[in-house]
Amino acid sequence: MLDPERWSDPEAARRILTEFHVWAVVGASPDPTRASYRVTRSMIEFGYEIIPVYPREVTLHGIQTVPDLRTAAAQRPVDSPIEVVDIFRASHRAGAHVDEAIEIGAKAVWLQQGVWDEAAGERAAAAGLLVVMDRCPAVDYPALIRG
Repeated sequence: MLDPERWSDPEAARRILTEFHVWAVVGASPDPTRASYRVTRSMIEFGYEIIPVYPREVTLHGIQTVPDLRTAAAQRPVDSPIEVVDIFRASHRAGAHVDEAIEIGAKAVWLQQGVWDEAAGERAAAAGLLVVMDRCPAVDYPALIRG
């Protein structure tokens, strides 16, 4: 049973947006018609550092993509690790990326609007990560932070 009160809590979203500033975006796309393209641009404009994770080597908003989350984490400076893994993947694929987020030591996972995996959320929460599902940081930042 879906539990929006637990996994789509605006206070958890506010906390993630306030406390963490280095975001890896899994499923980032160089296609301007895709939501991930627009959201990554917005997050950069809001002042977040974005690491776009995309399987092919391209430049997205002037930033070189990385092929996977493990590579992204390995390339980070020790004093500036990935804090949030933002997942733009189908719900049935999200869990593998949540597990990678746990593995690399992220502090939070954010599953985009329409993405829901409670089992993955349970694993992340048990590992101490903040979890948000079915929300969009580009929508929440203006609403929750700028107010």
